[in-house]
Amino acid sequence: MRSFPDIDRVHEILNDIAEKLPKEFFSRLNEGVVLLPEYRVHPLSRDNKMLYILGEYRKSITGSHIRIYYGSYKKVFEGISEDDLIKRLEETLLHEFTHHLETLAGERGLIIKDNERIKKYLE
Repeated sequence: MRSFPDIDRVHEILNDIAEKLPKEFFSRLNEGVVLLPEYRVHPLSRDNKMLYILGEYRKSITGSHIRIYYGSYKKVFEGISEDDLIKRLEETLLHEFTHHLETLAGERGLIIKDNERIKKYLE
């Protein structure tokens, strides 16, 4: 089994992905994209089928940012090829940017979709 890339390599990959995105995506994302070492479990996760949070869009009084959880990626995708990891990181980053852009536009479409996925998970 191939080993999962270390956090520095994942950080490089995220930087490469982010550099290819339109600069407009970063408008009012004053705290940027943050790679955190820990994993995060969804509060509604079940012990028999853990639901790890790969990324989150966060907005607070100080600003907004996107969090990517290295530890969650490592738990969910251990043994994945680097090419597939890049695709997964791109998907997560674009998902979280969609939350950011929808928030700026006063939209909630992706939040509704995410809630539907959680509902399906719980069934």
